[in-house]
Amino acid sequence: MTAVPGHYRFTHVAHMEWIKLRSLRSTLWALLATVAGMIAIGVLTMANTKAPGAAQADTFDPVNNLLAGVALGQLIVGVLGVLAVTGEYSSGAIRSTLAAVPNRPLLLTAKAGVLGLVTLAVGEAITFVTFFVGRLALDPEVARPALGDPGVLRAVVLSGAYPALVGLIGVAIGAVVRHTAAAMGTLVVVLYVAPAALAGLTGTTVAKFFPTMIAGNSLAVSKPVADCLSPWVGFAVLCGYVAAALAAGGWLLVRRDA
Repeated sequence: MTAVPGHYRFTHVAHMEWIKLRSLRSTLWALLATVAGMIAIGVLTMANTKAPGAAQADTFDPVNNLLAGVALGQLIVGVLGVLAVTGEYSSGAIRSTLAAVPNRPLLLTAKAGVLGLVTLAVGEAITFVTFFVGRLALDPEVARPALGDPGVLRAVVLSGAYPALVGLIGVAIGAVVRHTAAAMGTLVVVLYVAPAALAGLTGTTVAKFFPTMIAGNSLAVSKPVADCLSPWVGFAVLCGYVAAALAAGGWLLVRRDA
């Protein structure tokens, strides 16, 4: 359906963003790299997981090892989110986009919605495939986790959603910074540099609120980790980050010229 000039709805803008996203070869390659990397890391980690000693039996959590590939997937999807915005600024296509859709908050919402749905579907597929394949790679002496075990299904589902949340943070960073290299640098600092530095200085006191720490110690675990956020609290914090970051990105888009 064609929109009347000057009269468009969210569905029209989302369809436009979907066409742009799927037409880029970088999108396909990024998603394929995410699939291959996350599954390979998860299976290899499970293959090298050994049965715990008596002292570690209570805290041993093979599910956390199974979902180790999230650490790589978040970066690729985050960069894809950044490029969804900064790519248009670097090519100059943003002027044509804004001429077609002057409503900048609506445009950013459509970008985020399309990217979020695509990466959510891919992320969930990856974590479930990794779960079932990774179980087969476990040492026979290690009890294989099942989806019906306490906390396992929740860990798999939330870990599948995590890359999509990072992708949305990437969209927001791209809208705020607008320059590809600077936005990617900011993303790396948020995901890796800042939490690692803070963990070294203060332990988990502050670092536990950063996305990577939430993913590794809250979302991707079937057993609670001491001094870290609970899974649902961690997920709520991440959703809050996404909402705040996109709101900031939309506000800046309104106040800036293309």
